[in-house]
Amino acid sequence: MSDTPKTQYAITRDGAHIAYQVLGDGPPDLLVMMTSLLPIEDQMQGRQCERFLRRIAAFSRVIRLDRRGMGMSDPVRSFDEHVYERWVDDILSVLDQVGSTEAAAFSTEQPSCTAPILAAATHPDRVSRLVLANPTARPIRAPDYPYGLRPDEVDSRVNQYVESLIAGSTSSSMSTWIEPNMTGQDEFDEWYLRARRRGLPPGAAGAIFDNWLRMDLRTVLPAVRVPTLVIGRPEAPGGTPQARYVAEHIPTARYVEIPGTHTLIFLGEIDPVVSEVEEFLTGTRGASSSERVLATVLFSDIVDSTAQASVLGDRAWTERLDDHDAMVRAQLSRFRGREVNTTGDGFFATFDGPARAIHCGRAMVEAGRHLGMALRVGLHTGEVERRGEGVGGVGVHIASRVADLANPDEVLVSRTVTDLVAGSGIEFKDRGEHQLKGVPGTWRLYAVAG
Repeated sequence: MSDTPKTQYAITRDGAHIAYQVLGDGPPDLLVMMTSLLPIEDQMQGRQCERFLRRIAAFSRVIRLDRRGMGMSDPVRSFDEHVYERWVDDILSVLDQVGSTEAAAFSTEQPSCTAPILAAATHPDRVSRLVLANPTARPIRAPDYPYGLRPDEVDSRVNQYVESLIAGSTSSSMSTWIEPNMTGQDEFDEWYLRARRRGLPPGAAGAIFDNWLRMDLRTVLPAVRVPTLVIGRPEAPGGTPQARYVAEHIPTARYVEIPGTHTLIFLGEIDPVVSEVEEFLTGTRGASSSERVLATVLFSDIVDSTAQASVLGDRAWTERLDDHDAMVRAQLSRFRGREVNTTGDGFFATFDGPARAIHCGRAMVEAGRHLGMALRVGLHTGEVERRGEGVGGVGVHIASRVADLANPDEVLVSRTVTDLVAGSGIEFKDRGEHQLKGVPGTWRLYAVAG
């Protein structure tokens, strides 16, 4: 995909390598500090998270980084009291690297708010605006601060946090207590756990979480003099009183409440959030740049790719993947498909006609056999949301689930596809009714014959 952000590195004054990505063009420049412990590359693998970032990038140049000690950036010796100072240095180094002399900073949840607040207070010439979603000044209650955890809850919460990484099951994942409204959403839960594990190993994650819980920004808030937008979600668990407190103690802050039950700002209805941020940064609420169109969505992947990679070894497997990618792109060009993204061992593409998509899928399967690999392909025709080069919506999700159910060397399609190519001479075999994970109802699927 042409606008898939590439991971690059900035080097701090003390020699640390900080991974970062840039998405969109701007102006303005917007430093987005996403949910703690989700590495920048994994953020783009989460369907809801990617959609949110692309919406924000429609009116800004989005700059994201892995703070040192996290993701692909260099480690730290310990998560001591100086780690936040280092994170401010990381922010400034990345802004220097991308040529940003002045940027706004957007913290999307409580733990990620600390570094942007400190950066704005100490370097208002570089971080000139703040957007804080569900922020907190102090995670633990005090005699003069009646919000957050009780002091006697801290150790158990840290242990619960670490155990959520170790256990590796949806029932124990952090999403069940950070995002109780997502309980049972396996797609989200699996991505969230995988991404957090890649962000930090359990021991380091526990150390940084404990460090954050003992943080107190109350004396810093009055020193923030840059324009600030504080967003609260009154129906989300626990955060609104703390967000109000932050807004009341930053002299330049404006507080808005946006309906929603999710703690993570990129979940649920994001349009009101995006509109508020856009108006705050640009002065206008631009018309949505999304376009809803009918498209046939294709997903493909290589069957048993992990096993093949283990047998062949890294070098041979890389060469095999290169051959596969060249073959798929040749077929997409032949049948007028548009590549949207790659998934490591598969492709995501769209077509303006279902028959061409079917023919392309069959050609891919046949060519895959000649390369010594079995492919599975899934197709669905439906309405999708197109924003720039990106594509999203339920239609994309359905096509992905159909592909998951395809057999090796099979092109599997939804009933919508068969209805649209009736009379074309393309034959199908009925594969019966199926449940598609995360999609309501049952879906009749068909395998392309021949």
